[in-house]
Amino acid sequence: MRPQFCGIVDALPPDKSISHRAALIGAISTGETRIENFSASEDNQSTLSALRQLGVFIHQEGSLMQTVSIRSNGLFDLKPSLSPIQCNNSGSTMRMLAGILAAQPFCSTLVGDSSLMQRPMKRIATPLARMGARLSLSENDTAPIQICGKKPLLPIVYHTPVASAQVKSCLILAALHADGTSEISESIPTRNHTEIMLGLIDPEHAQTPEKITVHGLKPIEAKSFFIPSDASAACFLVALALLSRSSELILKHVCLNPTRTGFLTILARAGATVRTENVRNIGGERIGDLVCTNLSLETPLRISDRALIANAIDELPMLGVLSALATEEFELHHAEELRTKECDRIAALVLNLRAMGFLCEEFPDGFCVKGRTTTPNKLIHIKTFNDHRIAMSFGVASYFSDAELVLDDCNCTAISFPNFFELLDSLKHS
Repeated sequence: MRPQFCGIVDALPPDKSISHRAALIGAISTGETRIENFSASEDNQSTLSALRQLGVFIHQEGSLMQTVSIRSNGLFDLKPSLSPIQCNNSGSTMRMLAGILAAQPFCSTLVGDSSLMQRPMKRIATPLARMGARLSLSENDTAPIQICGKKPLLPIVYHTPVASAQVKSCLILAALHADGTSEISESIPTRNHTEIMLGLIDPEHAQTPEKITVHGLKPIEAKSFFIPSDASAACFLVALALLSRSSELILKHVCLNPTRTGFLTILARAGATVRTENVRNIGGERIGDLVCTNLSLETPLRISDRALIANAIDELPMLGVLSALATEEFELHHAEELRTKECDRIAALVLNLRAMGFLCEEFPDGFCVKGRTTTPNKLIHIKTFNDHRIAMSFGVASYFSDAELVLDDCNCTAISFPNFFELLDSLKHS
């Protein structure tokens, strides 16, 4: 019998993406920035730690949902770090902070853990160099990133060649320090939290404009931010409800920004519509409750829409595992960006799904599942590759597998969802 998961969840992790941006914007604003419901995830704590290395005053209170106060004197208030700036596993920290450091009148070095040191960084180094900063990367175009800043930077007109909110945000943050007006555009809209928080777009418009205009060297006045619950974290609980079919979960205060809800669109197209309630706007972000009752996934997920993939890039691992378990079929194309995440997520998904008995075919830009062999009732070892989203996707699967799934690393979920397994166990009803 499949387990049920029931309850009202008002303790989902605060949104990781918005938490990063609130801290970084606070570090270059004039005055005191107060952030309510800041994420305790290891990635977000890496951002705070990196800012402290750069002399930013930060005060924290609370545990899983924190209150953070940041004091700064504005755009050029950072101080040189005496040692390389440690970003740990956080690509968001490294890429977005690089945009600010490119304008500071000193040299810095950004480093990370073994996973982050393998991720591509030329995508930010090229445009930042055009703005006047001096950067050097490893021979593989990865970290360490050595940056000697230029104060002020040159304005830029730039079209991002990859669909990446981190790259876009890096350049927006850099453009705030440029002597003139910059224009940043993208072919496929990506998450737009940075633009909303800086007042660069009208949050009432669902679509991100084709280009973002940034007028440089204008002081940013400090303000307060409230961080909603993380949409990417919510996806794992939505998957629980779909797999158990009879679960009754209400996920409170979830970020429903249209650039973050692609996974809900993908599910709705397959006939699994999640209801939203209590929708409102707080600080320019759309927030609401997800009601997950009587859900099931009867139609396999087939995903090839580039815009939806960019919108749901972090949720694709869970969607792949969900479709495989629910229908024994799945197909994904145009998602080559998954290979440049904390691990090669395409290869990791295929490896682990094959271990569970699924018949998989791997493509350069995705993979498919075409049925399943009989899975004996035995122990199956899951390789997480120290990737939190791989670990959580197969963590969900472990509740619905005939075989016992043993993850080689459960602790890596703390990168984005510190109490993941504890929360799932608390919601479980046999």
